[in-house]
Amino acid sequence: MDKIPILRLGNFLLVTIQVDLYDRLALNLEADLVQMVNKTNARGVLIDISAVTIVDSFMGRIIGNIASMSKILDAETVVVGMQPAVAITLIELGLPLKGVHTALDMERGMSLLKSMIDIDGEDIDQESTDDGIITQ
Repeated sequence: MDKIPILRLGNFLLVTIQVDLYDRLALNLEADLVQMVNKTNARGVLIDISAVTIVDSFMGRIIGNIASMSKILDAETVVVGMQPAVAITLIELGLPLKGVHTALDMERGMSLLKSMIDIDGEDIDQESTDDGIITQ
């Protein structure tokens, strides 16, 4: 069975979707990601959808569900790399993705996650290395 890899970078989880998501794969990603947030106590989830060219209402709901479930588990979600056609489709489908933060690219998305966690006044005990990998 296909799985989308979920990488841990310090207090964050990174998901890069490089394939078209069919329903079962999307549901598995949703379940796996929420379990990883809980297991790792991640404070942020970064979902890169730059390779996604087509979305439907189901996929839009999955992204929204991931953000809602992650928020309940005390993690923020940022979606990065959204193609203009994907954004237009989501709005036309009536799926504004409330609770989902967006950024143009991974660098801006990671900065946004860090700033959202820092807003809470917490020290997240991590530093960024020169190669951009987050370490604890």
